[in-house]
Amino acid sequence: MATPPALTPEQRANALAKAAEARAARAEFKNKLKLGSVSLSEALNDSSATVGKLKVVSLLESLPGVGKVKARKVMEEVGIADNRRVQGLGAQQKNALLEQLGK
Repeated sequence: MATPPALTPEQRANALAKAAEARAARAEFKNKLKLGSVSLSEALNDSSATVGKLKVVSLLESLPGVGKVKARKVMEEVGIADNRRVQGLGAQQKNALLEQLGK
């Protein structure tokens, strides 16, 4: 495995700040899902990097009434791998998720 390029302390600090900002944006989006201000269909059709980098299982677990067990069961029935991210879903998978969860 190749070693990552050496970064200056300033570059490292910038990268860490950018990563923290991205995590905070994803957490805020998941909170909006949990509160119901964003629907599953809106989330699946959102083309922003914030939503695209989110894992599907994390997205589903953020929905009201969907826990870890139900999220994994739905993903298994639809045929979505555990490590799949939202940006990697196809149109049929998105439609199947919407049919399963009816939201």
